[in-house]
Amino acid sequence: MKCTACNTGKLNPSFIDGLFRAHTCSDCGGDWILIEDYAAWRERHPDYEFAKDIQFEEVEAVEKKQAILCPVTHTIMRKFKISANNSHRLDYSTAIGGLWLDKGEWELLIHEGLAGSLNALVTESWQRKIRQDSAREHLTDIYRDRFGDEVYNKVKEMREWLKSQPHKADLRAYLMAEDPYSAKR
Repeated sequence: MKCTACNTGKLNPSFIDGLFRAHTCSDCGGDWILIEDYAAWRERHPDYEFAKDIQFEEVEAVEKKQAILCPVTHTIMRKFKISANNSHRLDYSTAIGGLWLDKGEWELLIHEGLAGSLNALVTESWQRKIRQDSAREHLTDIYRDRFGDEVYNKVKEMREWLKSQPHKADLRAYLMAEDPYSAKR
């Protein structure tokens, strides 16, 4: 197979860290992985843990911004975010269930603690959670900018306390009333 990421190299059979099958580009060093190969390896090694204390070298995980084609079907691959805190995206062929990892992306996944969840990264539920986490972070930033850190932290603490109270609706009404001691509405 010819590499569709760099369009010059050849995809040669290999193994990712000696663990599961892949095809590595002879030119750009990217890896083509079938999720079924990864999932089969995980089933055979359910207790395998990736190193947590790995030092992520300054090998840049170079992400191709443009769309690339699946090396098998030649259809456009989808881009999937890996987490809410990281803008990096992986290329996934929904047609074949294959994942393209640009050079350095495997090391990035290990560093981020996501190498053990490779098959989950491309699921709708994982991507939905990333969108929710991103929205939450964005709103947190807006509130922090508007209120300041001290006020935001105090209000957040009060909010958590209020949620734990058995009469929270009455407490909210009391707090929101212009004059809580008046019978007027």
